[in-house]
Amino acid sequence: MTEMIPFCDPVACVDAGCSPTVCTGAGVPSNTTLFERSCAAIPGGVNSSIRAFRSVGGEPYVVARAEGATITDVEGTTYFDLVQSYGAVILGHAHPAITGSVAAAATDGTSYGAPTPREMKLAEAISARVPSCERVRLMNSGTEATSTAIRLARGVTGRDRIVTFAGNFHGATDALLVAGGSGIATLGLPGTAGVPNASVAETMVAPYNVVPELTDEVAAVIVEPVAANMGVVAPEPGFLQGLRVECDRVGALLIFDEVITGFRLAPGGAQEKYDVTPDITCFGKVIGGGLPIGAIGGRADVMEQLSPLGPVFHAGTLSGNPLATAAGLAALDQLTPEVYIELLARARHLAALLRDACASAGFAARFPVVGTLLGIVCGADAADPVRNFDDAKTTDEQAYGRFFRAMLAEGVALAPGAYEAIFVGLAHTDDVIDRIADAASRAAATAATG
Repeated sequence: MTEMIPFCDPVACVDAGCSPTVCTGAGVPSNTTLFERSCAAIPGGVNSSIRAFRSVGGEPYVVARAEGATITDVEGTTYFDLVQSYGAVILGHAHPAITGSVAAAATDGTSYGAPTPREMKLAEAISARVPSCERVRLMNSGTEATSTAIRLARGVTGRDRIVTFAGNFHGATDALLVAGGSGIATLGLPGTAGVPNASVAETMVAPYNVVPELTDEVAAVIVEPVAANMGVVAPEPGFLQGLRVECDRVGALLIFDEVITGFRLAPGGAQEKYDVTPDITCFGKVIGGGLPIGAIGGRADVMEQLSPLGPVFHAGTLSGNPLATAAGLAALDQLTPEVYIELLARARHLAALLRDACASAGFAARFPVVGTLLGIVCGADAADPVRNFDDAKTTDEQAYGRFFRAMLAEGVALAPGAYEAIFVGLAHTDDVIDRIADAASRAAATAATG
């Protein structure tokens, strides 16, 4: 019989026989050992393809805990985190407003399969901040939000055709996995295996920042108002407005995918920033305070075509989960107008310091900023500015890989893909940003040598 001994770090301990108070004595393995063990149980060792390090080289660190602007792996190494759960975290890791709300909610139970006050309050909070969302339906992920929005648009219009844009990523929805950004771009895939031709037969792909000419066969146009999955690419003047006019001309619906931009660019998201009103908006990330969530919102006459009022079916066992809605309410409560002013300043400040660090080291990299979102484009031959997916693909992925590894060695974690955004949050204080900049000066010098 294995002797049980006290262990100070039950979160990091991976032995199956351990409890929160005692440990079998197996201790904590290295990142490599744990990743190898994960590979034996999980395809590729990761539960989201974009967490793999295949495009940047090496193996993932395995996170044991996080706090504020930092994450700590199972070996005890702490990094300044610029991933922030790919934008789902905006207040900082383990923010007391979030953890306190989740802990309190958990004492009431974790799931009911019945309506709750918190889901009502979160829907109200979203509607209050985003006027186009007269009604809101909660669900479990950004992917579920985009797939539901497409189904709803088709149901409302009685049409099948969808228009999307090259380099925009709308989650793992079959009809939208065509020329997508993010993980699709990182993996070098035009789409993905396993999607029948029939699933994308009614999906048209247009260049980003070009208003396509629509026909009366189009049910909806879905767009990232700021393309945040092929770097960070701003909409050119008139692009979003042109989409609104063109959709109105043919009776199509305009869908904004604000899974990333929603409640990050401004209290009302990108539609507030650019003063364009979509028919349907997709949300995720920030509205869950770091817990799994998704939502769509829109005009009452459109949204009420969802079941049980209308013929477009939607259901989900965990939709409006009480823990996720508690966390989301806590997050939105913290996001005052003053917070967005601060986040805008921090994003610009970090971009300027990173630009100067790379320039001084002779490492060719640019750091475009759109509001609170920050991107990175590597390589002297990369397009400047980046306007569309073809431009985005001119980034030097190998150079990004060198910079990524050098930054990690200096204690700064970026996303392991050249097309992801850099996320700055409330936990990235001036001191943290200065220390990241110092690390970047050394990392850029290392990356410049090849």
